[in-house]
Amino acid sequence: MKNEQQPRQEQAQARAQRLRTLAVDLVHDILGSILFAIGVYTFAKSADFAPGGVTGLALILNHLWQCPIGTATLALNLPIILLSYRVMGRKFLFKSFRTMAISTFFLDIVFPFTPVYTGNPLLAALFSGAFMGAGLALVYMRGSSTGGTDFLIFTVKKLRPHFSMGQVTLLIDLSVILLGGVFFRNIDALLYGVICTYAGSLIIDKMMYGAGSGKLAIIITKDGPAAARAIDAETSRGATLVKAIGAYSGAERHLVLCACSKSEIFKVRGAVHSIDESAFVMITEASEVFGEGFTPPQEES
Repeated sequence: MKNEQQPRQEQAQARAQRLRTLAVDLVHDILGSILFAIGVYTFAKSADFAPGGVTGLALILNHLWQCPIGTATLALNLPIILLSYRVMGRKFLFKSFRTMAISTFFLDIVFPFTPVYTGNPLLAALFSGAFMGAGLALVYMRGSSTGGTDFLIFTVKKLRPHFSMGQVTLLIDLSVILLGGVFFRNIDALLYGVICTYAGSLIIDKMMYGAGSGKLAIIITKDGPAAARAIDAETSRGATLVKAIGAYSGAERHLVLCACSKSEIFKVRGAVHSIDESAFVMITEASEVFGEGFTPPQEES
């Protein structure tokens, strides 16, 4: 009897996990779409500049022929989807279609009835980039996208994983920003587009990588175990020891690797030098750190 109940319990747990994942995905999609729509409709639309990406192209079409922004975005997405399908796969595209539908709903149905900002264009560009970047980051965190150049961004990111999301976004969007300067017939439109896209890329990187970022200390010392104990006593951070040999001297040394927060790196360095004043300490940026004491690994959904 117990053997029969166990598979049922596992199935129930798996179903509950899928429902929780779907609920979290929907919350991110809705909040991200609202923030994205605020950036597009409230700030960018009335300021006459293209923020980049397919949304920027949709704003240009709206400026020229009054095409609905969300609908134009969906239409422009089709050829890009065909180009990205093989690289990104069916699951990513399915999640993206859901996000795109929610985003289109807010862009074309909800936000056309909300007030728009008609003040300083520079402030409009900054706040447009901030809201759009925050919305995209929420969507990206759940492995989805709002379509358009997002598909290209994820494709480039998959093929070149060392690029950050913000960097790839900025590079791809520059071409659309140039088009915006041409069609709006205003050099300011180009400059505001650059400001908007740069602000958005900063927000994306800060939200996606900033919370999980830290420092990595790479230490070469004569007494690795003692240095690791000193680091643990000072910061409660663990370390990894690797045996190393000096290429010039041939002397045996220990290579100590320690990931820590930015506020702890000076304590790590001080702890090491309290054990070995001649220790060689290299400090590098770690854009993301997953594991115990840092950001927990995200479950595949």
